[in-house]
Amino acid sequence: MTTLLISDLHLSPERPAVTRAFFAFLENQTGDIEALYILGDLFEAWIGDDDPAPLARQVIAALKKLSDSGVRLFFTHGNRDFLIGRQFARESGATLLPDHHLAELGGQRVLLLHGDTLCTGDADYQKFRRRYRHPLVKFLLRHLPLKKRQKMAVEWRQKSMRANANKSDNIMDVSAETVAQLMAQYQVKLMIHGHTHRPYHHHMAFGERLVLGDWHQRGWYIRIEGGHPPELISFPIEENGNRGLFSPEPTNQP
Repeated sequence: MTTLLISDLHLSPERPAVTRAFFAFLENQTGDIEALYILGDLFEAWIGDDDPAPLARQVIAALKKLSDSGVRLFFTHGNRDFLIGRQFARESGATLLPDHHLAELGGQRVLLLHGDTLCTGDADYQKFRRRYRHPLVKFLLRHLPLKKRQKMAVEWRQKSMRANANKSDNIMDVSAETVAQLMAQYQVKLMIHGHTHRPYHHHMAFGERLVLGDWHQRGWYIRIEGGHPPELISFPIEENGNRGLFSPEPTNQP
């Protein structure tokens, strides 16, 4: 059977071409698959499952259509949408996964994660992550007034952009030591994640690491079929259409 994996679409009303590409992807690339894994940052920001925004409702409806067709749908929280909760899962038909999830795909054990836990060199972000991923803090955030959460999401985004502008590239990339430790801990030879926006198929002495790209000028996904090595595939995102979606290009390059 076939499994697809995506991450870092950062869907928002300001990027309608990416939203159209995502809906076209669900319509045209999932007909023969068993499962779809979304490895975080599906949305640019998620302020709570009670958000009535049209984009949120449209995405949930599209995912529910997919899961109702028999495709198993899985979701890992990203740093942009860590407030996605049980209501989203129920309405979309998705299964929420832990930060690090061990799966059996294509006949091999694979460690799946968003990827932000690998960036241990970014001490400020890891401190922020520990604070706001605490269950009590998430509970309190979800119960703030909707307008307050909307304002906080804008402020967090602006703060993140300012902070990242002053960080070196190596700080925001994964730690090779952390990658090796996690793969040894979970006893896997294959790891798949997103987050860094640096798509590549890394071959290491102790295994392989596939990194999904973010959806901007190109869309990215990984296809895994039994008996075949995983493929990292990209396609151009057309501003006024998605013609390129029907001619995917396997690649190992950013």
